[in-house]
Amino acid sequence: MTSLIGALLLAAAWGVTAGLWTPRGPLTTSEALASIVISAGVGVLAGRTARSRWAILTTPIGYALAFELTRLSVSGPSVDLPRATPLGILVLLTGRGLHGLLALLPMAAGAAYGHRRPAGTRFRRIAGRITAGLAAAVTLVVAVAVAVPARTPAIPGGVAELARVGDLGVMIRGRSPELPVLLYVPGPPGGSETGTMRERVSGLEEHFVVATLDRRGGGASARGLGRDAPVTVDTEVADILAVTDHLRRRFGQDRIVLAGHSGGSIPAVLTAYRHPERFRAYVGTGQAVDLRASDQIFYTDILAWARAEGRDGVVSQLERQGPPPWPRAYDYETFQLYGTQAYGLPEPPIDLAVSEYDLMRKAHFMTTMLDTWDALYPRMQDVDLHRDVPALSIPAYFVQGGREMRGLAVEFTSWYAALRSPDKRLVTFPEAGHRPMAEDPDRFVATLAELLRG
Repeated sequence: MTSLIGALLLAAAWGVTAGLWTPRGPLTTSEALASIVISAGVGVLAGRTARSRWAILTTPIGYALAFELTRLSVSGPSVDLPRATPLGILVLLTGRGLHGLLALLPMAAGAAYGHRRPAGTRFRRIAGRITAGLAAAVTLVVAVAVAVPARTPAIPGGVAELARVGDLGVMIRGRSPELPVLLYVPGPPGGSETGTMRERVSGLEEHFVVATLDRRGGGASARGLGRDAPVTVDTEVADILAVTDHLRRRFGQDRIVLAGHSGGSIPAVLTAYRHPERFRAYVGTGQAVDLRASDQIFYTDILAWARAEGRDGVVSQLERQGPPPWPRAYDYETFQLYGTQAYGLPEPPIDLAVSEYDLMRKAHFMTTMLDTWDALYPRMQDVDLHRDVPALSIPAYFVQGGREMRGLAVEFTSWYAALRSPDKRLVTFPEAGHRPMAEDPDRFVATLAELLRG
């Protein structure tokens, strides 16, 4: 019994350490590989200490309990209690489920090899070896898959790199380093649209050096969320400025173009308003203006659609919650799941099948976004561009869908009408919805090339 307690203490010590180091679980390739190696080593030591097959079971349990207790002060969908909803199940699988493959499985495999096998029947010994071998083989396969690095194909004579600016990941691509630089800020909090930029609008690389930012908390910037989720609208602006200054130095350009989509257009246009000296122009697409007012319209429209379509579960959920604003990311699950359906629009593209995403970025694509949404979205609702950005001292160009969701279109129309700018233009794609760049990419590329020529 004493030896088994010693094994549990080893596992618990690693659980506490991991809870302090990676409270949201391993998010990056280096963290995942470290978790596999250390967990396997702890399992071997625990198995030798316990000298019992019970270590195979109790060691992972001790680790998991210690880890969960250590991160109790951390909040977000990936660390909160699981929910029996579509997003809740997805988060459980890609959060705790993936963590199990990266920590609990190698720990159990290590314990299986580390303990001293007692005498038993030949069948029992063979079965034990086969089980331990399978666990080790699966662990090795997982480690090899995790170790495949993200990469972006080279452009002869151009620039193609996956750069880092502090905690932030940025994909930079263009056929020539002499082209104008365009920094793109993606839509959702913790959002990464690297795949969409590569799969659908790579034509922009013929006209610009395109820098695609992974917003803090998501994609290659996943580690930027931190234990205490210190992410606000002002930190988002600071992130955009940091990347902007990096690009200005890197390519020797005093001013660059700043583009933002949907939720990312709010910190992007605030940055352009507060620091116009760094930018040639601002480009908004799927432009958000006042999220609090927009969500009120979304609530009305989605509730009306659900009633008309006989979606009783959606109706009950929305009526039970009452109108927004709501405090947590999961509260907006009905919007995320049914918003495009209610407006008759195509589902948002995921575009994960690109080499710029390693396995960890693919697996955590939704989980990290929801964690960041949980921390940032309530604060973004304090912004109203009618009040906060009445004018831009640089050219302001907008590419909008003619079928944009009413919740965004109503607020944009009133703000755009009042916005003052030395060169203000609106281009509408009549058949596009919220994502003109993904729905009509060739026209989007041609439009930006025309607007930003010279």
